[in-house]
Amino acid sequence: MISKLNRRSFMNQRHYFRIVWIILLLGFSSCSRNPVTGKWEFMVISETREKEIGREHDLAMVNMFGLYESAELQEFLDLKGAEMGKISHRPHLDYQIRILDTPIINAFAVPGGYIYFTRGLLAHLNSEAELIGVLGHEMGHITARHALARQSKSQLARLLLLGGSIVSDEFAQFANLASVGLELVFLQYSRSDEREADRLGVEYSARIGYDASKFADFFLLLVQMQLESQTAGIPTFLSTHPDPGNRYESVNEQAAEWKQTLGSDTWKINRNNYLRMIDGLVFGDNPQQGYVANQVFYHPAGRFSFALPRDWQMEQTPGQWRFVSTSGQKVLLFRALQGTSLQIAAESDLYLMGLNVIEMESTTVNGMPAFRYLSEPAQGEQGAGEPLVVQSVFIDFGDNFYVFHGITLQSLFKEAEPIFEYTVNSFDHLTDMAKINVRPQRIRIRRVLQTATMQQALRRLGVAEDQVTQNALINNVLPEERIESGSLIKIISR
Repeated sequence: MISKLNRRSFMNQRHYFRIVWIILLLGFSSCSRNPVTGKWEFMVISETREKEIGREHDLAMVNMFGLYESAELQEFLDLKGAEMGKISHRPHLDYQIRILDTPIINAFAVPGGYIYFTRGLLAHLNSEAELIGVLGHEMGHITARHALARQSKSQLARLLLLGGSIVSDEFAQFANLASVGLELVFLQYSRSDEREADRLGVEYSARIGYDASKFADFFLLLVQMQLESQTAGIPTFLSTHPDPGNRYESVNEQAAEWKQTLGSDTWKINRNNYLRMIDGLVFGDNPQQGYVANQVFYHPAGRFSFALPRDWQMEQTPGQWRFVSTSGQKVLLFRALQGTSLQIAAESDLYLMGLNVIEMESTTVNGMPAFRYLSEPAQGEQGAGEPLVVQSVFIDFGDNFYVFHGITLQSLFKEAEPIFEYTVNSFDHLTDMAKINVRPQRIRIRRVLQTATMQQALRRLGVAEDQVTQNALINNVLPEERIESGSLIKIISR
């Protein structure tokens, strides 16, 4: 007779070998040739599904950031995207290029042919050649299927973990933790992916007639800027596109090789053309999307305002604003909501946040219909420390729904409640045209009339002394560098 222990071991082994067979079958049935290298690779995502993923992510990206409207820039990107797509390793894809309305300095590629430039990135480029280099780099990530390969490997890794959790009870307790770790491993592009995307960016740029060596200048600028890894919770370029090593030298060498291979005597840079295209581009945070003055938050585009508690700080992330007390123990989240009614929007938001409702009442805020909820995070959402409590007020602003979530520790709620109420009850329509018509900073293109250093040229154009370094940086020039008469340069101005 087989003992219970041996029977359990036997069953575990059967489960293990079943998993092994599944993995082997996946390996045989889910391999395809990489369009760039021609080598077989593990791939569980079909091209049809890839395009679906692209459309889904595109909708999310546009909803999160919004699109920046510039007919001239968009027309140029559409034209060059189509031209480059035809000579790429996946010419049958319908490449879609978007400009995201955010000051974050980054570019993104999504499977299925979607490529995104932030206006923050466009403000720091200095020629068509640099722009085309970044476009080629991002298209290279799509044609080489880097994101898809990472996702396929992640799915295989999770399956291997599932096998391990079935094989032994001891391993099972670590399966969830290990799975989280694997997700993080595949979160950003690897250095080998970056090296290949750089190489493809150079190739694609050269093959449509651009001087790909200018792509290398862009990386020098990023290093000089010493970007934080994130801005408002969104990764910047070097954090998602890590330097594979000797990037500047490698890109220049590859550009020289393609120039020799293609044998052309003329290579497009088109610096002045590009600068004219970005003349008037919004730079930095756009006050039309929200700003603080004298402890009042104004949103000109939405035509509303509300007061803030003294000394609280604002942190803006795509789609929401966070206001934090000096102690960091009281937080107000504010954002717009979607829904067919205020109540449906409220219930959906509370569900998505994982909140259990304790109390609910119908009320008004300055004559506008509203709902007030008192909630606590559902079991499993709470951390190990002191319990949190959330006071949420949902407001019907006519064409839009908005919510304030006041979050604090349970022991601090009585102290925090009147502070939350102060801000919520101040929410009202914005009618003051002086507050509505605040203008954002913009990139302005100016001509240098006399040979001088960049610092001298900027000062002559009215740039304040404490703004010289930043203005020189967006031109990828040191303040002491010589600028010839007649040159076009960028300045930041309202």
